[in-house]
Amino acid sequence: MAVLAATHANITRCAERLRAGDVIAMPTETVYGLAADATNAAAVAAVYASKARPKINPLICHVAAPEEAFKLGVFNASAQALAARFWPGPLTLVVPRAAICAVSELASAGLPTLALRCPDHPVARALLGETARPLVAPSANPSGQLSPSQAQHVSAHLPDIDVLDGGPCAVGVESTIIGCLETEPTLLRAGGLSRDVLEACLDMALPELPENADRTSRLAPGRMLRHYAPRAPLCINGAMPEGAYLLLGFGPNAPEDAVENLSPSGNLNEAAANLFDCLHRLDARAVAGGKAIVVDPVPTGGLGDAINDRRKRAAQNEP
Repeated sequence: MAVLAATHANITRCAERLRAGDVIAMPTETVYGLAADATNAAAVAAVYASKARPKINPLICHVAAPEEAFKLGVFNASAQALAARFWPGPLTLVVPRAAICAVSELASAGLPTLALRCPDHPVARALLGETARPLVAPSANPSGQLSPSQAQHVSAHLPDIDVLDGGPCAVGVESTIIGCLETEPTLLRAGGLSRDVLEACLDMALPELPENADRTSRLAPGRMLRHYAPRAPLCINGAMPEGAYLLLGFGPNAPEDAVENLSPSGNLNEAAANLFDCLHRLDARAVAGGKAIVVDPVPTGGLGDAINDRRKRAAQNEP
């Protein structure tokens, strides 16, 4: 299929196709998303099928403005405060579904909750505005594999999908997900909004959902043990492959044999923006040469938490 320039005419045509039930890849500030009309069960099912994604794994519903989200979910005081402070932006809130909710229950994977986000990307917001409907938009890649931070990543791995080209994603990792249910807010996934700024907004420490808590109930996407993974074996935390490997380094003191560097200056925001693009390039070389990938650690804190989460899940052997 085609990589489409993000012109007004193409955005309008893509919006028409979305209203008709088609699936289109769109840019966001985090990663490219596989967009479909969230109110159309058949379109939502097509997203699951295109990604070969398990239907127990809920989808994030994207809206053009916070007011649209308030019609779809029940926002407690914490959710309202977070939405007011960080939307539009790389934050997803998991809230109870509204009693009357237009979003297909398939998008919620049968759960009584809904994951909602208002993206901060001009093309995504224009497309949402033209479509005039909420859009599910999980990462535009086969389920469990490397996320796409550029249009060519989408076309390489989902060649049957048209993609609106909005350039490289500025954040480069998926949104942070916070559960805002009956209990206190809970960090469900580290992502493009750092934990410290969220805790400052809420004036509290954010507890995390235990790693095994969603074995029976997956409140948020991206929490399977193996996720964000390249095709080549990936090693972290000092584990070294038996054969040849390609090294992804970080910072000014990265080893001399590093093939790629997430950020030569040691900037975590730059590292997050470069993460998936570097991994896509290394994966192509590693697969062609029968090599593994080794990823050096990055500091914790800020976007380092999201990067290290992706490293850990990409290195897992268990689904």
